[in-house]
Amino acid sequence: MESRDRLANLGIFAAAIVAWVLVGLVVTTRDPIEDPTAGFVGAALIGLAMGLTSVPLFWLAVFGRHRRIAYRGDWLRAARRGAWVGVVTAVFVALRLQDALQLPIALFIIVMVLVAEATLSVER
Repeated sequence: MESRDRLANLGIFAAAIVAWVLVGLVVTTRDPIEDPTAGFVGAALIGLAMGLTSVPLFWLAVFGRHRRIAYRGDWLRAARRGAWVGVVTAVFVALRLQDALQLPIALFIIVMVLVAEATLSVER
């Protein structure tokens, strides 16, 4: 692993730690019942924290699968997958806050993301 990849992983993990601290701050200090926007702010922060946490993990999984060789486009693919994780998490939390999260809706969202990612990940 090159030093730029190591620094990128550590930097993204540091940003994820900051995001998780902000999640903790919002969750412990704001009540979504009294302030309706607090729930959506929390959903966005949880999605951001999950996305930032998963980006280095996706990159490390591909790096290990490629026998410790970093190919061009691996970071972009990991960032895209992390963005999917963040968006899906934020949508699930927001739907849960509105009492609209049901199994068919959740499965539909997950299947749509999997189809989109499979389409975008096809190597040509």
